Amino acid sequence: MISLKVGSLTGLSSKLGLTRSTPAPAEPEPTPAALSGKIKAPKRPSRRRAPKPGSSFRPKLVLASASPRRLQLLEQAGLAPDALRPASVDESVSKGEVPRQIVRRLAKAKAEAALKLVKNEPELGKCFLIAADTVVAVGRRVLGKAELENEAADMLRLLRGRAHRVYTAVTMVTPDGKWRERVVETRVRFRNITDQEIGAYLASGEWRGKAGGYAIQGIAGAFVVKLVGSYTNVVGLPLTETVSMLAGEGYPVALLWLAKAEVDAE
Repeated sequence: MISLKVGSLTGLSSKLGLTRSTPAPAEPEPTPAALSGKIKAPKRPSRRRAPKPGSSFRPKLVLASASPRRLQLLEQAGLAPDALRPASVDESVSKGEVPRQIVRRLAKAKAEAALKLVKNEPELGKCFLIAADTVVAVGRRVLGKAELENEAADMLRLLRGRAHRVYTAVTMVTPDGKWRERVVETRVRFRNITDQEIGAYLASGEWRGKAGGYAIQGIAGAFVVKLVGSYTNVVGLPLTETVSMLAGEGYPVALLWLAKAEVDAE
């Protein structure tokens, strides 16, 4: 029988390298607070802010019209003009002129007159300038703006129960002196409105200063049974064509829409 003294086994194990080491204490798990200090949140990509209306980052926009309807349409499209420079021109129609010729001539004349005004204003000297003219035509007969009640009454009696056409010419001058033009035509048909309805409409005063003696965006919208083409053209400024001309010559239309979205989000 082999006998071992107390402590001899320990010594033998030590010589053979069999000594069991004491495990090191486990490190405590990091707390969420500690982790938040070490892990950085990914940076959000910076977005270029679009220029606000009136900003020096874009050219100025001038509307050569005193028409509240044209101003409202531009504002509706997110393109509020920086200035209004209505031009007074002779709008009389020459004998033999057809509707397209009339609106082209008058829109150009308005643009030329307004351009002379802005050239004397350094802050507007390099601008996009928009001018427009609208007429209503029944066949070759042209109906201009109704200024007197009896004129409006005659126009409405002529238009009732039949189709007519609305023509608008838009003339644009760019900061570098380029001239652009579009003529837009819309076909409109009125129902057979009664004399009583005409009298009531005249009493509203809505017809005053309107081509053809009516405003489609108001009470007279109830007279329309059919419309083919641009509605905003009948109001006084075809938005699709106007915005396309501006964007095509470098006016920052999309950036202004983005600026409007940012303002609304704030």
